[in-house]
Amino acid sequence: MGRLFFRLILRPLLRDPVRAALTTLAIALGVAVVLAIEMAGDAAAGSFRSSVESLTGDADFEISAPGGVPGEVAASLLRLPEPLEVRPRMESFAEVPESGRVVPFLGVDMVASAPGSSPSGSLGLTSLEDGDAIWLGRAFHRRKGERISLLVDDRVVGFTVAGVLSEQRGEAAVVDLSTADRLLGRHGLLDRILVRVPRTRSLNAWEAFLRRAIPSGLTLEPQGARTRENRRMLEAFRWNLRVLSYIALVVGAFLIYNTISVSVVRRRAEIGIVRAVGAGRAAVLGAFLGEAAVFGLCGSLLGTALGRLMAQGAVRLVGATVQSLYVSSTPAPVMLSANVLVFGLAVGIAISIAAAWLPAWEAAHVAPVEAMARGRVDYQARVHWLRNLLWAGALGVAAYLACLMPPVAGKPFFGYLGALLLIGAMALAIPAMVTLLTARSGRWMARIAGPEAMLAGRGLLSSLRRTSVLTAALATAIAMVIAVGIMVGSFRQTVALWMENQLQADLYLRPALTAAADRHPTLSAAIPDRIAALPEVEAVDRFRAYPISYQGLPATFAGGDTTISSRFGKVQFLGAADRKAIYARMRQGDFAVVSEPFANKHHVRAGDALSLSLAGRTARFEVLGIYYDYSSERGFIVVDRQTMLRYLPDPAPSNVAVYLKPGVSLDRGRAAVERACAGRQVMVFSNRTLREDAIRIFDRTFAITYALEGVAIVVAVMGIAGALLALVIDRRRELGLLRFLGASGTQARRLILFEAGLLGLFANLAGLCLGVALSLILIYVINRQSFGWTIQFHWPAALLSGGLALIFAATLLAGLYPARIAMRLNPIEVIHEE
Repeated sequence: MGRLFFRLILRPLLRDPVRAALTTLAIALGVAVVLAIEMAGDAAAGSFRSSVESLTGDADFEISAPGGVPGEVAASLLRLPEPLEVRPRMESFAEVPESGRVVPFLGVDMVASAPGSSPSGSLGLTSLEDGDAIWLGRAFHRRKGERISLLVDDRVVGFTVAGVLSEQRGEAAVVDLSTADRLLGRHGLLDRILVRVPRTRSLNAWEAFLRRAIPSGLTLEPQGARTRENRRMLEAFRWNLRVLSYIALVVGAFLIYNTISVSVVRRRAEIGIVRAVGAGRAAVLGAFLGEAAVFGLCGSLLGTALGRLMAQGAVRLVGATVQSLYVSSTPAPVMLSANVLVFGLAVGIAISIAAAWLPAWEAAHVAPVEAMARGRVDYQARVHWLRNLLWAGALGVAAYLACLMPPVAGKPFFGYLGALLLIGAMALAIPAMVTLLTARSGRWMARIAGPEAMLAGRGLLSSLRRTSVLTAALATAIAMVIAVGIMVGSFRQTVALWMENQLQADLYLRPALTAAADRHPTLSAAIPDRIAALPEVEAVDRFRAYPISYQGLPATFAGGDTTISSRFGKVQFLGAADRKAIYARMRQGDFAVVSEPFANKHHVRAGDALSLSLAGRTARFEVLGIYYDYSSERGFIVVDRQTMLRYLPDPAPSNVAVYLKPGVSLDRGRAAVERACAGRQVMVFSNRTLREDAIRIFDRTFAITYALEGVAIVVAVMGIAGALLALVIDRRRELGLLRFLGASGTQARRLILFEAGLLGLFANLAGLCLGVALSLILIYVINRQSFGWTIQFHWPAALLSGGLALIFAATLLAGLYPARIAMRLNPIEVIHEE
């Protein structure tokens, strides 16, 4: 068996190093992309640097409520006749002005954490200083006694470093609870209370005890519950990234299939001989599966090293998306763990063996006499193209039915299945497409481009099996690029149109602290009052947002002035609901509107009631409508500002929209607003600037998807180059005979380049058709079930035409080296070999 494998498989591979290297590199790139996304996802999502997870110590439970927990709750817990460790906290974010790093800013009870008390061990606090004292994590690289300035909400505050948090290696900044209350304006309301219980009874018993001890409007959860919520929210994002990364592997599988098919075709005579002298089917099957395993092993080992390098770039792109859409985080170092290494090796080898199974099985089961007859497989492919076309139609119908199914556990499994079925349908339909196109175009190709073009078409038709696999591989990569391009382009256009309706104010204000999906820094309440009094200003809309948890997922509770929104805004509601009527009713009591992502995630419809815990009180809001929103995947619950202030009386806004009076220029109005904000760190955006910034963030968010599809295209083009090279080597007799009969080297080169061009043309055509179909699945099934957004279909014509032209050019370039080999064939030597 070893001698058979060496002589039938390894020796020919060693004689054809370029093609073997291209196939190995294709698998390596596929494995590298999968591992890079996996490692980048672990790094970006595995190190949430939110205040939720900073310095929690060994607490067992956390008590929280949107808008804050009354400080009296902590005092009442301390008075209980049980040895509880109670740690009240205020949580926010601060920015280091010189570096732009955003860090968790925490207020803790320094008296309880002073030396001699049990919490000091976990916090590493060593002293109790003045009101400007701050304790920093090691990542700040600051020493005790040094000064540091931090941007807290809308002002820069100076602190004296009182100590280093000995067990906190991150970038958390900790101050005394009273200092945090003064700077954040919390008026005694706590963000969380951490509770550690003794082990005298079970955690379930303690949970029941604590629920009886706290007011009914508060939320009691095991410590780390919000971390799990964030991870649940990120699952759909990471799942979609994984699926995109697998596209390169799917393309690589096509190329492995083609490589083994070529090996079988080129060695059919040898297969017949070894079968005739006694080799069994299992031996032949094992030999060709062994060839695939060699490619898979070598490609996986190389892909592991490449994946580690690619992960460094991928983690920045993934981390930027996580930061923009989901949760504040700082990516952890990229780690190539043993599990990731084993996963990469297993994926590479498994996909290679699976792709090689069919040609290896055919090689093992063909009769020895048939094995020695050249061209039989391609002949069968030409004979059965109509049957394959019928199977393609059946798979297309199955894909349509799969797309009608609902999500499973919040994931669009049937959407992915529909996409795979469509790819399979396309692969089965390729032989019919190639047959019909080459048969119809042979004559006019000869008239327009000469006999080389006609011979190129006939050559591809004579090797239909190989041509179909190559076209399917490249078409799959092209289809995914087109599908993602249409989806992202449609999403971009939808967001741009939405912002035209959503952003109607002339100027927008927010704190200079960098915002994020889970960060809502506030402005001083006096700022919008001063702005509203300006003679240049018509109206001011104050908007306040609070991060909350709803049904185990993060969300945002917010309040705005519906009187101003009704007067100036153009927010669109689903179902063509009457916007002004909804706003008018919202001002009458506990009514709310929700964003489309929130409604889809939680299956909320107009008329439903939402129960929320707000600052220790339970409130019920009737949903009046669902509005289109693309600003956050978390989802919004929005009430009138006066309703929100009844439950959460903090008047400080998160954002302010300013409407100038008619006739007031933007420059004049902006200057007046900036004077009113003097002394505060406030960012003032014009309508146009805010839109441009939003589109820039959008493009950065989807950069990772373009990178993934680009790798898939590179893999496919490399496969084209390797396959054309194999085609030249396998057709030495045919090319030599053409040269012997008078064809020049230039004509041989033109023949190969025409074949490459036809392959690119067929792949572009198939990829375009498949890509449009896949884009519909991405837009209306996968995206909607994963994130809840409604996207309007849009043709990014410039992007698609440019991409297809670039891919076609790359396919032609892939044929240059094989064409050069064809030119160098010595016809006398080739005919002599035969």
